[in-house]
Amino acid sequence: MEEKLIEKILQPANLSIACREVVRNKGAGGVDGMKVSELEAYLHEHRTSLAEQIRNRNYHVQPIRGKEIPKGGGKMRLLGIPTAIDRMLQQAVLRVIMPRYEQAFSTYSYGFRPRRNTQQAVSKSLHYINSGYQHIIEIDHLKQFFDKVDHVLLLQLLYRKIKCKTKMCLIRRWLRAPLEKEGKLIKRRIGVPQGSPISPLLSNIMLHELDTEMERLGLRFVRYADDFSIYCKTKTEARDAGNRIYIYLRDKLKLPINREKSGIRRPVHFQILGYSFVPVFQKGVKGKYQLVVTRKRWKSFKAKLKEITRKTTPMSFDERIKKLHEVQRGWINAFKYAHIKGKLAELDGWLRNRLRYCIWSRFIGRRSLNGNGKN
Repeated sequence: MEEKLIEKILQPANLSIACREVVRNKGAGGVDGMKVSELEAYLHEHRTSLAEQIRNRNYHVQPIRGKEIPKGGGKMRLLGIPTAIDRMLQQAVLRVIMPRYEQAFSTYSYGFRPRRNTQQAVSKSLHYINSGYQHIIEIDHLKQFFDKVDHVLLLQLLYRKIKCKTKMCLIRRWLRAPLEKEGKLIKRRIGVPQGSPISPLLSNIMLHELDTEMERLGLRFVRYADDFSIYCKTKTEARDAGNRIYIYLRDKLKLPINREKSGIRRPVHFQILGYSFVPVFQKGVKGKYQLVVTRKRWKSFKAKLKEITRKTTPMSFDERIKKLHEVQRGWINAFKYAHIKGKLAELDGWLRNRLRYCIWSRFIGRRSLNGNGKN
């Protein structure tokens, strides 16, 4: 029965929708040089032969193109970019198997899932803190999580739920696809490449085991992808829970923790997904906290606005205003639950001054040109 799963994946309608999703997401091409814009024409011409290759397990996965992008703090993150064809096939697989896993995933897992977002994770964290669970185990950033996932363990977890040998063969080949970096092919025997459509689901399948263990222990937690935190009432309870989870990650999931970034925090020293916590200064209110935006996020937001309103940035005034609206709208939607009204008012005054300077500089420039013309 499970072998019928591959037929659902290869249905013309499913492949067509997957193709359109890859085209809509845009993105760079892979090692074969095919652009995303060429994908629909390729599928129209090769749909039958492509499906037959997969059914017979003769489909050859192309190497992944490695590309480094800035991570922040001067660090770089290595993305693995599959070919447009592999991205389409991964999207087709994702569309079929995601619903099966969604039913089993934890209520307290918020990353890369339909109808779930960062605001829900942050709201749950605030709820725990204001309910008295103010000793927080922060295991933020499993050390190189995506680079350390054990393939054998991950495939075993996949096979538990979906016993389709053809699909398993395809996923195994995606996991083992070599990485092309600076013209050299690098073998891969561990890790899930960031940048492929299926990698968020695969990481959630692996870390669902962690969610299950934390629920078994009766812990209160919030997880967003590889960032998770546990909330306890006392420091002793937090220390005990932290040690148990550390051992579970090391011995069962074979995932090392970055211990430098892990520890027990109080709310004022804790951050989650760009938010931090400050006490509520209100008469008669004790032990309650409210959300604010971290300094790092304010700094990066202000840097974007500064670039848009720099007088040397080649834009018309209308283009600046349009770009400012786009950036502000996205940022405010992301941080709408934080107390930011006062800081936004200050920012508004700073922006108006910069825009006036842009107008004045342009006016002076035009007068100079007209004056030179008269001479």
